[in-house]
Amino acid sequence: MSDAENPVIPVSWLSLPEVVELTGESLSRVRRLLDENHLIGSRQDGVFRIPAAFFIDGAPLSSLRGTITVLHDAGFSDDETIEWLFAREESIGMAPIEALRAGRKTEVRRVAQTLA
Repeated sequence: MSDAENPVIPVSWLSLPEVVELTGESLSRVRRLLDENHLIGSRQDGVFRIPAAFFIDGAPLSSLRGTITVLHDAGFSDDETIEWLFAREESIGMAPIEALRAGRKTEVRRVAQTLA
């Protein structure tokens, strides 16, 4: 999905223990957030990690779950979803994760729905 014209923005990754520390939630609660698609992650160097950009003020980005659902419904895997969220999307003018963090979830989901 990424290329010279649509580079993927750098991703800072958090391990599950780091997410527990950041959120103040138990490990079982963090795993439930993953199971319920409030969060997704990927194996990095053999360790499961979650992008740090998925959190604001120590809590999961509230608009992320619906966007993950739309992308999964379009057939995206978790890794493909993360790649799409962090790659610049011309129709949005920035990476979708940046737009979500700026409160532009409707626009991001509209674009995501066109990918099905």
